[in-house]
Amino acid sequence: MNIIKDFIFSQKILGMNARNLSYIKPYNKKKWIRIVDNKITFKKVLEKNDIPTPKLIGLIQDYSQLNEFDFTKLPKSFVLKPTNGFGGEGILVIFGEDKKGSSSGERIWVKGKGVKITESDLINHIKNILDGTYSRTNSPDIAFFEERIKITKQFKSIAYKGIPDIRVIVFNRVPVMAMLRIPTKKSDGKANLHQGGIGVGIDLANGITTNAIMDGNLIEYVPETKIILSGIKIPYWDKILEISVRTADATNMGYTGIDISLDRDEGPVVLEANARPGLAIQFANLAPLKERLEKIANLKIKTVKRAIQISKNLFGGEIEEEVEEITGKTLIGLKIKTNIFGLDERYSEVDTKVDTGADSSSVDATLIEELGFGSVFEEFRQLNLPNEVNEKNRFEINKLTDKINLDLKNNNSGYLKKVAIVKAGNGFSLRPYVQLKLKIENVYIISTCSIVDRSHLKFKMLLGKKDMKNFIIDPTKR
Repeated sequence: MNIIKDFIFSQKILGMNARNLSYIKPYNKKKWIRIVDNKITFKKVLEKNDIPTPKLIGLIQDYSQLNEFDFTKLPKSFVLKPTNGFGGEGILVIFGEDKKGSSSGERIWVKGKGVKITESDLINHIKNILDGTYSRTNSPDIAFFEERIKITKQFKSIAYKGIPDIRVIVFNRVPVMAMLRIPTKKSDGKANLHQGGIGVGIDLANGITTNAIMDGNLIEYVPETKIILSGIKIPYWDKILEISVRTADATNMGYTGIDISLDRDEGPVVLEANARPGLAIQFANLAPLKERLEKIANLKIKTVKRAIQISKNLFGGEIEEEVEEITGKTLIGLKIKTNIFGLDERYSEVDTKVDTGADSSSVDATLIEELGFGSVFEEFRQLNLPNEVNEKNRFEINKLTDKINLDLKNNNSGYLKKVAIVKAGNGFSLRPYVQLKLKIENVYIISTCSIVDRSHLKFKMLLGKKDMKNFIIDPTKR
């Protein structure tokens, strides 16, 4: 973002701080605010309405219950929370147990960054909760244990220790904005932006991530990795939107932020609802919230299905433009059309399968001849390479192909660019490679493709990882 654009946008965001109050008080009654602020009461509302939420393990309401509590019955991993906490304060996430224990026989658990916590430490933390250290009003509070959510495989590579969650702002029954919150090393495994977590905007139409922020700055990658944060498909997206609307309905909240996490076994589960959702979600989406709220303020929406339809139609569908603008890459699906140019610059449009497991691209042998590169086969035959590649001879053939490829690189004036052993489903094969000019969407690339017989296959070309550098792959795109 340039300085001027950044300044104009910041003014819109700052203006929302005051206007936000116009939606909290009129649409959220104090009675229901008190219910969603109390995590135990809120959990009961969810259970009554068959809305999935993490299972309650234990409850400590005062010092007498703390003295009687049997810590031996706690599982190896769990989450300890204050009932009236806010902003992630006071939440303790336990990832496992130190089997050795302490010399006094106390249980020892492990939290974020491998830090160990004894039973005595746990008791002191609970005392702080009971004393109201983390409550909104600093008044006495209640501590409770709930099951720890198990991370889904889709999020393992992007989250540090903890579990990402999705915040959905719901107003007048309509999801108006959403954000993926990712725990980091800085946030100690908590999906909290104020403590150093990452916020990533989500396109409401299809559940694909767009922009990402951390510590108030736009970022492209997960810290200390090359994993890009835009273009991630959120699993169970329609279910997440449905649960968000149902939770807003169950709590009678007209304007609320619903926090949902994805459990490996259970799918989407509701963590909490916020009567005063923060404004960082606007930065992650690069869009002022007020404009979206105004669009639906006077609508009468009868069903959950209709609410989701309105959400997608009004506030989604811009993912491709946003992702392409931010990353400089083009969004493509797993099945695409590719223009392959021949010697005379005429091209053939072929159905292509995008294969993230393949290293190089491959193209049908018949098509190579049609494009005018047929002499590559005679060049390949003149090398007099063995007809069969197996476990016994492939290392010797590898040495031979390395020498051939060096010669081709320095002296070749034909169409054969290299030769290589490729592992196929039924063993190994030795393939020739040709250099081709390709056009995918509006992107031109020069690709060194292997040649193989694909006449019996639907797709005449396979796009491999080496040719995906200019693209982001969206499995849902058609």
